Amino acid sequence: MPRPLASVRARAALAATLVVSFALVVTGIAVIAVLRHNLTDRAALESEVTARTVAGAQAALTGDFTALDLPDDRDRLVQVVDSGGRVLAAGDALHGRAALTNFAPAPAPTGTPSPTPTRSAVPTATSTGDDDDDSGDDHGGGRGSGRGSGRGGGESDDTRTEDTSTDDDATGAPARGKVSTDVERETLAVRFGDRSHDYGFAAVQGTTYDGRTYTVYAGTSLADEQATLDQVTRTMLAALPFLLLVVAGVTWLVTRRALRPVEGIRAEMAAITGSGDLTRRVPVPRSRDEVGRLARTTNQTLAALEQSVERQHRFVADASHELRSPIASLRTQIEVADQHPGLLDTGDLHHDVVRLQHLAADLLLLARLDAGEQPGHALLDLTALVREEVARRAPTDRVAPEVVADDEEVPQVLGSRSQLARVLGNLLDNAQRHTATAITVTLARAGDDVVLTVADDGHGIAPADRPRVFERFVRLDEARSRDDGGAGLGLAIARDVVRNHGGDLTVAESPSGGAAFLVTLPRAAQSTGAAHA
Repeated sequence: MPRPLASVRARAALAATLVVSFALVVTGIAVIAVLRHNLTDRAALESEVTARTVAGAQAALTGDFTALDLPDDRDRLVQVVDSGGRVLAAGDALHGRAALTNFAPAPAPTGTPSPTPTRSAVPTATSTGDDDDDSGDDHGGGRGSGRGSGRGGGESDDTRTEDTSTDDDATGAPARGKVSTDVERETLAVRFGDRSHDYGFAAVQGTTYDGRTYTVYAGTSLADEQATLDQVTRTMLAALPFLLLVVAGVTWLVTRRALRPVEGIRAEMAAITGSGDLTRRVPVPRSRDEVGRLARTTNQTLAALEQSVERQHRFVADASHELRSPIASLRTQIEVADQHPGLLDTGDLHHDVVRLQHLAADLLLLARLDAGEQPGHALLDLTALVREEVARRAPTDRVAPEVVADDEEVPQVLGSRSQLARVLGNLLDNAQRHTATAITVTLARAGDDVVLTVADDGHGIAPADRPRVFERFVRLDEARSRDDGGAGLGLAIARDVVRNHGGDLTVAESPSGGAAFLVTLPRAAQSTGAAHA
């Protein structure tokens, strides 16, 4: 049973939806916070304008607070408090309320007069509080208090009038007949009945002409601002699912369109696997993106696989053909021996068995090389190896090879002694087969490489045939003889072994006009410890 998120499209759509939802939520919170801050600042600015208007009114500066024109609705609240905490004047909405000193007055029980603060202080930015309804008749008393304060203030503030005739920098009070440039703002919850309403308050101080200090508290309702915030929040929350649905759908469609070429590649690969036809190729999209590169790489892989399979098929066919001749010859001789024991030619029988043994060994070595067998990593003195191999073959060779090497100049190499000896043996066998009078084996250093050259003075190899001589089971026309030409695996094995050692085997023309086979091997690092295999 398939899993819900088993496809790339589903996972991509889910991931995109989660990322976008997180981004939208964070953005929405940031927008709401910025909007709330701006709306609150606007309400506070309106409150400050109202407070300064009231504090700078002529009636306030003359001390006639009963003549102030104050708002009478709940959207704008105004209260004037003297330095002793007494309410001098208040709008209808704050009728009967305690003074807003410190923006945090202690609520008074119903029917009980509000306590009078013992000090006057400008509200701080960290103070909060609610004002409860007071059933006392302070509205009339408030305005009466203003009048009483005017009268009482003149009598009780005689000495203070003399002390505050100039700006009082120590207390921060403004000069006579002036309004302070400082303002304190705070958001308060004011209760009306059973519900609380948020207001943005601003407090501004002023000083009458006769030296009395008062504070005007003005508040602007935040109901409209809160309604705006609620509407924006509801709109964003209502739009969020739709936006996420759109994001998920678009991501699903885009991902499906982007993965359509991949599905085509998969389907074609499945068809190739089922049919076994390696000549087929996957479709390559027109886009030059990752999918296009994947298709091209897949086709390159299929081409390499096709060549490898063809090479293996050709190898098996050639090996079968080469094995058929000695096996058929052996069978014929054995059958003749059964019928006529005196006619058995043991020399030919031995030759065919040896040839069959060599061919089986060559096929086994090629199979090991094709399987990726790595050579040894022993330090080898290539000059000593060449001299030993030439000396070992001397009794049976038709032409004695000449070795030209400087033992001190030729560095050591890393590899398998038996495999490199096999390379040299195959090259010498080829030279013995085609040379006229001389074979030269040369060892020299070429930069960081060691070059082993086996040259003869035979007819040489035509430039057009030089790449072919390293192919398996390939024998040139003059070497077609089964007795003299071998199976055509010697040079192919030599090149594969040399390349497996990190080098290369090439063929050129020798100075005497024959063929010269050059074996190039990297020299061993100086730090490698000495060992021999």
